[in-house]
Amino acid sequence: MDDKSVRCINGYRVADKILQLVPNQEAFRETLRFVKCWAKRRGIYSNVLGFFGGITWALLVARVCQLYPNYCFSQLVNRFFRTYDQWNWSKPVLLCEVVESVPGIVGLKPWNPKTSIADKQHLMPVITPAFPAMNSTHNVTDTTKRILLDEFRRGYEVVKKVENNKADWKEVHNPFPFFSNDPFK
Repeated sequence: MDDKSVRCINGYRVADKILQLVPNQEAFRETLRFVKCWAKRRGIYSNVLGFFGGITWALLVARVCQLYPNYCFSQLVNRFFRTYDQWNWSKPVLLCEVVESVPGIVGLKPWNPKTSIADKQHLMPVITPAFPAMNSTHNVTDTTKRILLDEFRRGYEVVKKVENNKADWKEVHNPFPFFSNDPFK
C-alpha cells in the first residue's frame, strides 16, 4: 500500500490497538464517554481548532486506565484530570513504545523528536500506538495549550469538590460560559 492508503486505515488500527492495550475495556469506555462529553461542553473538542480530537481523548483516557488498572469509573475520572493537570508536557503521552520499523513496510517514518525538528516542536504530544506512530495533537498552539491546561485544572478542582460532597457531578460538565466570559478582565 502507498503512504496515503496506510495512513487512511490507521484510525481503525489505532482504535483496535487502544482496546488491546487497556486493562478494562468497560471502564475505559465509560470514562471516555464522560471525558468526551466534558470536552465538548467545555468547547475544547476540536482537532481542527487546535484542541484535542476524539482519538487524542481516547489515548489520554487509555493511558490513565493503564496507570490505574483496578480503578472504577469515578476514580479514573479523578485520575484523568489529576494526571493531565500535572503532566510534564515536554514528555509524550504513550501507550506503548514507539516501533521504529516493521518488516516489509518501507518509507513510513514514525514520530521521533530525536530525528525530526517538526516532531520536537510539538507542544502536547500524544502518540498513537500503531505503526507508524503519529502525534495526534500536531495542531495544538501555545494558546490552545494554555486553555487545555486551564480546563484540566478546573476539571480536577471540581472533581475534588464532588468527592468531598461540595459539588455534583453535573458541575464538571457545566458548559463554558462563552458569551458571559470577558477575556479582557
